[in-house]
Amino acid sequence: MLPTSAHSPLTAPSKPLFGRAGWAAMVSAGLLVCVVVPLLNLWVPPDHALHLSDFMVGLLGKILTYAICALAIGMIWGQAGILSLGHGLFFALGGYVMGMYLMRQIGADGVYGSALPDFMVFLGWTELPWYWALSHSFIATLLLVVLVPGGLAFLFGYLAFRSRITGVYFSIITQALTLAAMLLFFRNETGFGGNNGFTDFRRILGFPLATAEMRVILFATSGVTLLGFVLLARWLLLSKFGRVLHAIRDAESRVMFCGYNPLPYKLSIWVISAAMCGVAGALYVPQVGIINPSEMSPANSIEMAIWAAVGGRASLIGPIVGAFVVNGAKSVLTVSFPEFWLFFLGALFIVVTLFMPNGLAGVAQQAWGKLRRVRA
Repeated sequence: MLPTSAHSPLTAPSKPLFGRAGWAAMVSAGLLVCVVVPLLNLWVPPDHALHLSDFMVGLLGKILTYAICALAIGMIWGQAGILSLGHGLFFALGGYVMGMYLMRQIGADGVYGSALPDFMVFLGWTELPWYWALSHSFIATLLLVVLVPGGLAFLFGYLAFRSRITGVYFSIITQALTLAAMLLFFRNETGFGGNNGFTDFRRILGFPLATAEMRVILFATSGVTLLGFVLLARWLLLSKFGRVLHAIRDAESRVMFCGYNPLPYKLSIWVISAAMCGVAGALYVPQVGIINPSEMSPANSIEMAIWAAVGGRASLIGPIVGAFVVNGAKSVLTVSFPEFWLFFLGALFIVVTLFMPNGLAGVAQQAWGKLRRVRA
């Protein structure tokens, strides 16, 4: 048993914001949203005040995939003390795997009428590279969406954690990794479309993508996937595995003295987090219609960390809230005040760091605690 007394540097996890009934209500509300949003888009007339436009459904679906990434960052940063500035790489890898499948689904409907993707015909390729071999299969694509980012995370994480690389050094290395991958994917000879990436998708599983029905299906799939990952994260972090992670976060050396090897715990949560981002990327690509190396930009990975920090990285719900708040503000400010968006994002991060170290979830928890004391 790991020590968690008041005199121990190993701190127990803070009291959750939601009890069992609260979690059940939250999941039920999430499932309700996954049903109501499609109904408001498909069944409510466009001239009705309650109608939800196609643009809004697409925007919400995209933010849901971002929320999965924020949750993944929160799991490793808030629960295990591992700050990654390179999770955009795993998000993009999942997107590229799905993009390869969607490119194969175009078939001979491309500009050149070839079974090869248009960019390969343009560059003079005569056959698919070996790593495109399984891209025609949807089942294989679903597996690779998890295995490719998860496999890379396992290799990188094993080498880094085994070498006891931690703190800012680990963060810098993850940022260097995603920058190197971005530069590699920009090259035309890699077979990933160069700087243009993949686009002009037509079908998925034989069904056209550019329909309102497919748009709401992808939205609902993203919402259900997010809820599934939240429940998975809650189950993991309430188990002995989660308690050991909290102990590693608070005092890794003391955990080792207690007889625990931190490597398998840190590596496991790291790989799970990377796989979650891969799934998010795979859901993102058919909704947005494009994937290119810019998704691997270090700036994108830093923004993911900001989502988790704003919402509250120590909470499971906080990063999700942060993703919606930041991206909602981004959607408004980049239209109304595009030149001020980056200043706003930087100021928001500074305010949260200085005045709200536990993010919006911490503020909500404090407010709820005060309200309960007043009622008592």
